[in-house]
Amino acid sequence: MEQGNYSVGLDIGTTKIVAIIGRENDYGKIEILGTGRSKSLGVHRGVVNNITQTISSIQQAVEQAELNSGLKIGSVVVGIAGQHIRSLQHSDYITRPNSEEVIDDDDLEKLCNQVYKLVMLPGEEIIHVLPQEYKVDGQSEIKEPKGMYGGRLEANFHVVVGQVSSIKNIGRCIKSAGLDLGNITLEPLASAEAVLSQEEKEAGVALIDIGGGTTDLAIFKDGIIRHTSVIPFGGNVITEDIKEGCSIIEKQAELLKMKFGSAWPGENKDNEIVSIPGLRGREPKEITLKNLSKIIHARVVEIVEQVYVEIKNYGHEEQKKKLIAGIVLTGGGSQLKHLKQLVEYITGMDTRIGYPNEHLAGDSDEEIASPLYATAVGLLMNALETNNRQQIVEEEAVLEEEKVLVGQEHSGSTSHKERKSIFDKWSEKLKDFLDNAE
Repeated sequence: MEQGNYSVGLDIGTTKIVAIIGRENDYGKIEILGTGRSKSLGVHRGVVNNITQTISSIQQAVEQAELNSGLKIGSVVVGIAGQHIRSLQHSDYITRPNSEEVIDDDDLEKLCNQVYKLVMLPGEEIIHVLPQEYKVDGQSEIKEPKGMYGGRLEANFHVVVGQVSSIKNIGRCIKSAGLDLGNITLEPLASAEAVLSQEEKEAGVALIDIGGGTTDLAIFKDGIIRHTSVIPFGGNVITEDIKEGCSIIEKQAELLKMKFGSAWPGENKDNEIVSIPGLRGREPKEITLKNLSKIIHARVVEIVEQVYVEIKNYGHEEQKKKLIAGIVLTGGGSQLKHLKQLVEYITGMDTRIGYPNEHLAGDSDEEIASPLYATAVGLLMNALETNNRQQIVEEEAVLEEEKVLVGQEHSGSTSHKERKSIFDKWSEKLKDFLDNAE
């Protein structure tokens, strides 16, 4: 079945693995062609800890998506999270040999590549180098230096660092599941792509993605990513608390949380009771909803407070760094009743729940527009974007070759064929790295 150019996002989460196949329609919106979802076994707090189980979970999700769409999945864009992710600020500069020429992509690339050479702690590797703002010859606050004259080009970078072994393990799982690794993206960045509007990123916004194993945070201001962090708690610890606190099995605890759970204990009357069937031959258990929401409340407050510490670390309390658009909650954990009110109460910031429907075509499945799928949709967007970029580079390369064949004067000093985006180079480095590792 011919579907034109389609791409695939694969979200390897702690509770579920989602594969989404999609393509861009004529209006620049994303059309979902197929989805697959499986229970994630072998991932703990966002990090793969059982390769065999993870591979079979990935295969399950991928097969379902293939059946669903009638398409074959080749290369995927994967998200990375986990408590080993940290981010740092770094500034760097290059001196240009000829300040009579305008600054072009090659200069920006050279500057970015320099940052990749930063010496990291042993066992760490740079995942993203995100330029924040540039300075040309000391003139600061430049967002787009391309086309300007200048001898010294410097920039502040937001550098995201992760553990080499975790990245290798993800690559290994993808490879063993019979897929190609197209790209690796930080999960909070992917979720932000899917649920935030450009206005919010300009005004200043904190995206909190509450997953099963981790809670991811991404802060934007003036349209630029300013801070990222991954907190190693999520919806699963809430379930764990209910399980311990009510002495019931995990499956029942998860159902209780989803059906009756609330983050605000004042809501429930003392006499509201749920009866849970006992294990084989035992008496049923009776649990008051008030107790249930007290257990949930205690843990959610802890998670939100940790996130709020990160928001303060970024400097939200300074006038210039104020996040005017407040907080956007997304991920499966954001569906907990009264969570929005609790977050507003703790942080004093405006809060909304983020649905990834901003970029989806109008006739998309209701289910995909749920906060559960924010990361997967974001990864798919990243895959489509990478795909488009590669096509442009390839087309330019063909044009260049034709030019040379016709024997015209070859004006450009570098052929576009050699120019790859930094990300492609990084992907290649990673691929070599994974091939050598085996």
